[in-house]
Amino acid sequence: MMVYRAASISVDATVEAQRKTDLEIKARVPEVEQVFSRIGSAEIATDPMPPSDCDFYIYYKPRSQWRKIDNKPISKDELAKIITTEIKAINPGAYVMVAQPVEMRFNEMLEGIRADIAVKIFGNDYDVLERLGAEVKEVLEQIPGTREGEGEVEFETTGRVPMLEIRVKRDVLAQYNLHSGDVNQTIAAALGGQTVGTLVEGNRRFDIVVRLNEADRENLETIRALPVRVGEAGMLPLGTVADIERVKTVSPILRDSAQRRAALMVNLRGRDVESWVREADAKVHEQMQLPEGYSIEFGGQFENLREAKARLAIIVPTALAFIFMLIFMAFGSVRQELLVYSGVPLAVTGGVVALWLRHMPFSISAAVGFIALSGVAVLNGVVMISYFNQLRERGLDTRSAVIEGSLTRLRPVLMTAAVAAFGFIPMALSTSAGAEVQRPLATVVIGGIISSTFLTLLLVPVLYDWVERRDRASEIPKQSPQPRYADVT
Repeated sequence: MMVYRAASISVDATVEAQRKTDLEIKARVPEVEQVFSRIGSAEIATDPMPPSDCDFYIYYKPRSQWRKIDNKPISKDELAKIITTEIKAINPGAYVMVAQPVEMRFNEMLEGIRADIAVKIFGNDYDVLERLGAEVKEVLEQIPGTREGEGEVEFETTGRVPMLEIRVKRDVLAQYNLHSGDVNQTIAAALGGQTVGTLVEGNRRFDIVVRLNEADRENLETIRALPVRVGEAGMLPLGTVADIERVKTVSPILRDSAQRRAALMVNLRGRDVESWVREADAKVHEQMQLPEGYSIEFGGQFENLREAKARLAIIVPTALAFIFMLIFMAFGSVRQELLVYSGVPLAVTGGVVALWLRHMPFSISAAVGFIALSGVAVLNGVVMISYFNQLRERGLDTRSAVIEGSLTRLRPVLMTAAVAAFGFIPMALSTSAGAEVQRPLATVVIGGIISSTFLTLLLVPVLYDWVERRDRASEIPKQSPQPRYADVT
């Protein structure tokens, strides 16, 4: 779980709230075995986070010890919703995102946002960006997959951070012949601290730093009364030469490609990424009118999917063309090569039907399954047609070669298909970590092998017999008609 609190919260308050959360979740949710949390940035800041954000790791007990609802074992998604509700009850105003540790890290590396999809809004004015973000969030929460109780749509940061703003008065500085560096030195010494000496203990040395105590640093009147040296003997209060006030400002200011941005984090439930992004993009542009100079961009896993599909659009045709060339070198016949390739659409059809029956969307892992499936289908076609050709070289006619070859090669083809299909069954039924990648690939391969095997055993022999008999008949030269001679008596 990723727990996001208000950006203005202090480190001490975050630590106290998270300690309470750790204890309460472990006590309230019986399925939880162990928890631990990480707040802020480590010494080696490979994973920087503001103090308001927290990574909350949860270890579950074995599924056999999980509670049942309506005599049915509780699912992992239902358990995540229960824990999310408890965290929000313990931390009013906070919001929670659910993910797996590795998945979250990959999302962060892709787009810098720890969610499946990043909806980024680019522009110059943060007030406008926040207003547009709120409007986009309302639109996205009405779409299936991110509606209430289904998915999650949250802001990347919550609220603004209070900041002490000190603006020097240039006209007053000129009047007293002061430099801005003199004012900065006073502010730095009082609020940040100034080294005034060194403490020596044996071989160790420690700097002695003097600054205002914490209570005075929080008091604006005390800060306004700080003395600023003027010349050799003069003094002016800081409030005379500078305007001092507390303001709420954006922190941190985030940019992509040198453009300011705000972002929404989206985690989907029960919906594929591509169809959701297409629907969300259409509805956002339909219901909202963006000001000039502002734009919306969808990133994250969708961006990865789009790049992968672009690569596959080049790699797959290239691979098929290379295989086509190799098969042509083996058979030396375009028509037989096309017969071998007839198994590919038969296999793809079975893979598509298998995905539809299991209610799975097309994904990159499914695309890899289709590539592997095409190889098995082509292999079966090569085994069948090469043996038909061998029998014909021995002197059998086309029909006899097809019948004998189909019966002889039935067992090898079925064995090849069975080994691949049965080998993928554990992946197709997997529910462990990584199953969302394994299941589509295995489902495509199993469904495609079943369809391609039976259709190859039935359709390829029929097509071979029809094409070869027709081609041989077209090659028989037509006999010229015999001349008729008149009877000579």
